Amino acid sequence: MWFGHSPASAPAQRAPSQALHRAAHLAAAALALTLAACATPPGSAPGEHAQYLVDPYWPKPLPDQWQVGAVAGVAVDRRDHVWIIQRPSSLTDDEKAASFSPPRAACCVPAPSVIEFDADGKVLRSWGAPGAGYEFPKREHGIHVDAQDNVWIAGNHEQDHQILKFTADGKFLLQIGQAGQTGGSNDTKLLGKPAHMEVDTAANELFVADGYGNRRVIVFDATTGAYKRHWGAYGSKPDDAKTTYDPAAPPSKQFGSPVHCVRLARDGLVYVCDRQNNRIQVFRKSGEFVREFFLEKQTLQIGSVWDMVLSTDPQQSYLYVADGGNNVVHVLRRDTGAKVSAFGRNGRMAGQFHWVHNIAIDSKGNLFTAEVDTGKRVQRFVPGK
Repeated sequence: MWFGHSPASAPAQRAPSQALHRAAHLAAAALALTLAACATPPGSAPGEHAQYLVDPYWPKPLPDQWQVGAVAGVAVDRRDHVWIIQRPSSLTDDEKAASFSPPRAACCVPAPSVIEFDADGKVLRSWGAPGAGYEFPKREHGIHVDAQDNVWIAGNHEQDHQILKFTADGKFLLQIGQAGQTGGSNDTKLLGKPAHMEVDTAANELFVADGYGNRRVIVFDATTGAYKRHWGAYGSKPDDAKTTYDPAAPPSKQFGSPVHCVRLARDGLVYVCDRQNNRIQVFRKSGEFVREFFLEKQTLQIGSVWDMVLSTDPQQSYLYVADGGNNVVHVLRRDTGAKVSAFGRNGRMAGQFHWVHNIAIDSKGNLFTAEVDTGKRVQRFVPGK
């Protein structure tokens, strides 16, 4: 990559720089081909878009010496713009060295909490900070952009028991719940460190995976925030008794902690990530239990089901599941939960993951993954041929 601006030095340095760029491009292409070759396990039948290639050049370089911290959520809107919510407070001093007075190094400064990218990975706008009339989360977690371009966010700090709704420009619209106040899994007004949310446009209802403190799905009116209904595992009344996952024991009758995602299918089914218990539970929108799928049941490290999205074909035939415990993305059949393929591994190179936390999909079937802890990035994966 060419950084120099001196006319005298440019001719001598440009050729080596271009050679390095070509070498980097070839290395990235080789890695992408390797990932594609490993995407479908021997003997399995690949489903639609089962093979994925990492795009090492997405997103484009961030402006203004920005540095992102742990990327705690990723979403795609109706225009195929990609939104992330990240944690500026997770940056180490050396990562934000330019923000000190005086600066400790030439780069960098914390990026805003919420960032919108266009389909090519260029930053379009950003915002996110405490303000009058609402309680911004202390530890950002989860983002959703609804059909009206409203942006919903949450947090999972010990004080973060609220969901916030903003316009795409960051104008505050609604708060559900109160920071510092929680009432358990059967309280109808207060939340418990909600992890994720999604709006049912037709019904104007907000479905919430609630979450890190509580153990339930709860539904609100998406305009007023009025309570509608809630349920726990198997559609039963939730409780807050602490449980420890044991792969040899019968399945837990309660959700573990956290209830990490809620996703809506076009046919009206609701998919819930029960992360600790290594399973996906499926419901009707009323809370009626339909079925469950288990994934990597022997996983004891933080669970296997962190987030999921549905494929873009008319039947939404596949689930793409972000597995932060094993640092892979699984491709499952939606009707049976059978595993079709997987890609990724633990690591920090392009196409690898360290705590792959959330996943999103655009209308073309491109997948976007967000990584927390020391991962601190968002990646794009393009469907293979």
